[in-house]
Amino acid sequence: MAGQTKLIWTTHAAVKMRFYNLSEYRVKRIISSPKRIERGIAEETVGMMQPAGSAKHPYEIWVMIKDENKTDDKVRKIISAWKYPGTTKPGEPLPREIISEIREAGM
Repeated sequence: MAGQTKLIWTTHAAVKMRFYNLSEYRVKRIISSPKRIERGIAEETVGMMQPAGSAKHPYEIWVMIKDENKTDDKVRKIISAWKYPGTTKPGEPLPREIISEIREAGM
């Protein structure tokens, strides 16, 4: 598996994906081609977003990841995933509920 990035899914991410009805494929698609990338709230994390929904009912799907290098392997840890109702502006902080959920999960 030289040169490939291994994905690791946290339990928190799996729970959130189930809650928001997000598939593994959808999360991978966001990671491979995000519309926007922002610095994450947790140390050394990145948030990636793709818009979804309709013009009348827009929402965003966010994924928080952390890249780690373990010896020769590249590891990308998927920390969380969620849907945000409406649209955010670049650089806008995350809602407090999401921040507190991530901190409570120990991320």
